[in-house]
Amino acid sequence: MAAAGTALIAVLLQAGGGIVRETLAYDRSAIGAGEVWRLLSAHFVHLGWSHLLLNLAGLALVSWIVGRRFDWARWIWIGFMTIAAIDAGFWFFYPELEWYVGLSGVLHGLLVAGLFAGLVQRDREAVILTLFVIAKLAWEQLAGPLPGSESSSGGVVIVDAHLYGAIGGLAGALLCWRSVRPSTAI
Repeated sequence: MAAAGTALIAVLLQAGGGIVRETLAYDRSAIGAGEVWRLLSAHFVHLGWSHLLLNLAGLALVSWIVGRRFDWARWIWIGFMTIAAIDAGFWFFYPELEWYVGLSGVLHGLLVAGLFAGLVQRDREAVILTLFVIAKLAWEQLAGPLPGSESSSGGVVIVDAHLYGAIGGLAGALLCWRSVRPSTAI
């Protein structure tokens, strides 16, 4: 339910074109001047249709892999925790970043939250997938974006969004840890 709503919002915003993207993107100067909505909206706008479709495919995959780990209200909570972590990471630890759009950081947070729930439930597949996610994040921090990711998305990949998103997703899941049980899909 939350995934479908997210996808619908992102598609509608993409249909608005460049003016919508420029108005809603993370723009450090504009945020500093009081346009704080950009801290939320930046995660729902994309560079173009190919970038959006890649992120929607990722959203579908995350939903399929871990979507039943929390109920929709907890997924929304985790999503907001993830967005807050990405924005705080950008603002305080990546001040040279002037502009950002996309859902990939949030997707990393949702995936990590769901994998955490799987680890709590002693799911062997969650252990394996968690190791892959850790390896991917380490690769990105040490070597940069995965080969081909920038050409397929149509722009620069901000890998720190993935790291900050993963941290935010883990924080959100930890705050929900007592209620980790199968539920409705995101």
